[in-house]
Amino acid sequence: MPVTSAAAEPVIDDAGLVAAYLTGDERSATELVARHAQAVSRFLWSSGAGQSDIDDLVQETFFRAFRKLDSWRGEASLRGWLYTIAGNLHRDAFRRSKGRQMLSIEDHDAASETGTPEHEFAATDAAERLRDGLGRLPRLQREVFLARAEGGLEYDAIARALGTTPGAARVHYHHAVKRLKEWLS
Repeated sequence: MPVTSAAAEPVIDDAGLVAAYLTGDERSATELVARHAQAVSRFLWSSGAGQSDIDDLVQETFFRAFRKLDSWRGEASLRGWLYTIAGNLHRDAFRRSKGRQMLSIEDHDAASETGTPEHEFAATDAAERLRDGLGRLPRLQREVFLARAEGGLEYDAIARALGTTPGAARVHYHHAVKRLKEWLS
């Protein structure tokens, strides 16, 4: 007897998943979180959020997004909208803590099994220097850079998400790249 494969389900875009969620389809919410949680987490880490805070910020980002999902207009990308929410939450948390950051001596990732200690140190050092450089950028330059570099968003989507123009977003991105290159070299 021949084996037949089930037809693959079509991939639904974010707008379709949002519409399905708003009609009560909880699986759509699960798919949206699966698509975007890791990117939001990287965005927050690159924005300077503490490793111990990232999971809570990601969770709160999605909690707020789902409460206000009917206000997402679909003109900007959903990921850009989520970045805006996450960035606002991170800034609020920073203001509440007045910039204090708790670091644990025990918070150190184990060395990679495939890399040598020298490679691991070099990668960690480069990541920390980049993160430090991102933290030194003005807020709008940092957010435009992260939305473009981490999120892969186009300038139109970045402009809508951050309340600026596409031309201004290009200029902010250019200045961010220039400053980061100067600081990292």
